[in-house]
Amino acid sequence: MKRIFPILAACLLAASCSTTRVLEDGQYRLTANNVRISDDSALSEGDVRKYIRQDAGSGGLLGFNPFLFVYNWQKSDGIFHRLGTPPVIFDESAVGASIGNIENRLRYLGYYNADVDTVIVRDGKKVKVDYVVKPGKRYLIDDVVFEVPSYDSFNSDFAADTASSILRLKGNYLSEQLLEEETVLSSSRMRNLGYYSLSKNNYSFEADTLGGSALLHYRIAEYERNQSPENAGRLGRYRIGKVSVSLPKDIRFREGLLRGISTVRPGQIYSENTINTTYSRLSALKVFSGVSIEMTQADSSTVDCSINLSRSPLQGFKLNLEASSNSGGLLGVSPQVNYFHKNIFRGGEWLNLGFNGDFQFRFNDDTRATEYGVSAGISFPRFVGLPYSYFRRTAVPRTDFNVAFNHQDRPEYTRNVFSLGYGYNGVTRHNISYQIYPLRVNFVRLFNLDSDFNDRLANNLYMKYSYQDHLDAGVSATLYFNSSADIVPQSSYYFHRLSVDLSGNALGLFRSSMKRSSDGEALIAGSPYAQYIRGEYSLGRTFRYGHDDMQAVATRLLIGAGYAYGNSSAMPFEKQFYAGGASSMRAWQARDLGPGYSPGDSTFVIPSQTGDIKLEMNAEYRFQLFWKLEGALFVDVGNVWNLKYENTAEGRLGAFRLNDFYKSLAADWGAGLRVNLNFILLRVDFGMKLRDPSLAEGSRLIGPDKWLLRGNNAFHFGIGYPF
Repeated sequence: MKRIFPILAACLLAASCSTTRVLEDGQYRLTANNVRISDDSALSEGDVRKYIRQDAGSGGLLGFNPFLFVYNWQKSDGIFHRLGTPPVIFDESAVGASIGNIENRLRYLGYYNADVDTVIVRDGKKVKVDYVVKPGKRYLIDDVVFEVPSYDSFNSDFAADTASSILRLKGNYLSEQLLEEETVLSSSRMRNLGYYSLSKNNYSFEADTLGGSALLHYRIAEYERNQSPENAGRLGRYRIGKVSVSLPKDIRFREGLLRGISTVRPGQIYSENTINTTYSRLSALKVFSGVSIEMTQADSSTVDCSINLSRSPLQGFKLNLEASSNSGGLLGVSPQVNYFHKNIFRGGEWLNLGFNGDFQFRFNDDTRATEYGVSAGISFPRFVGLPYSYFRRTAVPRTDFNVAFNHQDRPEYTRNVFSLGYGYNGVTRHNISYQIYPLRVNFVRLFNLDSDFNDRLANNLYMKYSYQDHLDAGVSATLYFNSSADIVPQSSYYFHRLSVDLSGNALGLFRSSMKRSSDGEALIAGSPYAQYIRGEYSLGRTFRYGHDDMQAVATRLLIGAGYAYGNSSAMPFEKQFYAGGASSMRAWQARDLGPGYSPGDSTFVIPSQTGDIKLEMNAEYRFQLFWKLEGALFVDVGNVWNLKYENTAEGRLGAFRLNDFYKSLAADWGAGLRVNLNFILLRVDFGMKLRDPSLAEGSRLIGPDKWLLRGNNAFHFGIGYPF
């Protein structure tokens, strides 16, 4: 290990001398564009940099691009040119174009008579360009004079709207950007009041800046500029006339349902929001690949609406796959396959049939654990029991009915889980996705217990109550917000996710009339019912930066806790928290960490470590390599703990204590490789332990010489970013 770092340093030093090797005589490599703003104006470097015509390029690890060196290893076209990144050859004409771009941008932002100077610095075959920006004068808007048509109701409607004009806000400076924003906002608000023919072309502005500030004349013309009265719509209120719906003949869909989802009705006042709401609701059905709504002026006060829908594939399959392996030779593969039909009953109902599995094994012995599940669900594009008229906003809730069966065959036991539920999902006006399940039921049966495992349950009450047969009936809800709607986000984003489970409270009302077990638990159909509360919250934020946003720092905080009470002494095993796996503590396999200081439980041939509390923090640096390949470096910190435990040495190892829980945190680091195809991202991660709380005190920190040893690392494959 000591010899590796000097060798790497020597290689990098040698490579750094060869980034201009392929340049011809008279060519220079552009290494940097520097921006300096000459005063303390509100102008930022970012406002200027994006308008420079020739980017110097960056990318790679912390701005260091090794593939630039790879390209320079070969002077003529060949394999290294295809694998590497070519240098940016300086184009002096782009400097002049950049000056024009920047000055135009500053004028648009309200900086008049701005000046941009450049200094070109040559160093051998390398060039850097300094852009020195001197922002011009800005004019504060002192007063606004409105000049608008006075006929009919337009004048009074517009006057009522001027209170929300951004031009009336104190401290605003005159700029083309501000006037454009005002035009868009004002015309949209007026169109929502019925003024169908009004557009930004009706607006004009004139500013008087002789006094050092701006007196702004705000005008709206009766007809659009460059249009004669006979070719332009009158600025009066319009109503909806005819409403027609057309769709492909090969799609069987109930037209009455389409009209129910649509919010456009004949005779109502025209509103742009109503049109946009109808567009969003029809698109959300996911039955049509395209939704087009055309408005046609019928006369001086009426517009007709034509809704045109185009065909989309109605059936298909989805595949997801995760895989992992640790240095102990344990392999895990978790496939998931779903078949979907988006119009099963000719009314936008989604049918989903799924199969999922989790197969863990070792090649060199008989260790095996098999889990598979089948599920079926149907989702209706309505709130079952309420008419569409109750929901006038963009999203209509969907009603889901689900049923599933899961079979687990492990060396210690065999278990079946039968689940059913119904609930609602949708999106609020603030783009928060929600799932609310008023009914969620799990029936769990355990059999074929290994004798050693059976003895362990008899001697460990916490495990006994976690694994016993039970009925889990309750309610659940999940709220999720993501600032990016992309499958593979290409810009900075953040997300919040909150989920809550409540179980057994309704059944608890009838507890006094139920039969009891020998332990005093109330029974239903011979099994105790579970009673607990469980919550989980995660917050993530990803910052993208650098050349074309090709670098990113992603972070996540996850907190979860559950508490069993009433009829239960422990939460059911399937509701307990675990750490490790492709999206958690990546130096461990799933359920291989914790709780607390606890070592691996020898009762289980395959890891099955869980807890009542989970805390995890993750950070990941992502960077572009070449083609579709991305690299990553990551750090994970976290663990799980138990709230309730027996007063034994084993119980104390896994216990959560507020004053010193941080001492039992685990930590790892690692590297990853991603193939980003935009519509899907394939990921491999290799994690190595930095701190293992299950080891004896004094030996919990794991140095570089042990990272590759058996038991100290794990390899994972997944689809999509881990967070």
